[in-house]
Amino acid sequence: MEPEGDSLWIKVKTSPKILKFIVPKGFIAVDGTSLTVVKVFDEEECFNFMLVDYTQQKAVIPLKKVGQKVNLEVDILGKYVERLLSSGFMDSIKSR
Repeated sequence: MEPEGDSLWIKVKTSPKILKFIVPKGFIAVDGTSLTVVKVFDEEECFNFMLVDYTQQKAVIPLKKVGQKVNLEVDILGKYVERLLSSGFMDSIKSR
């Protein structure tokens, strides 16, 4: 957690199997709060987001301690794309 003016930057470490669904400007729910991802750090297996003052007052995230676990829910669109690609659908289109 790193304060910047009245905002708060949060960096979250996660597993590679979740990180593959997280993209900059994509959506992530952290402990039930839907947020916009700012940057993904593949080499560190992390991503970050910023909480404005209003969100800090309404969400539980700022109450967490560094190192404490949070619940992550990735954007469903990434899951759909992965399923589509792993189904062989793209291969069938290429062979037409």
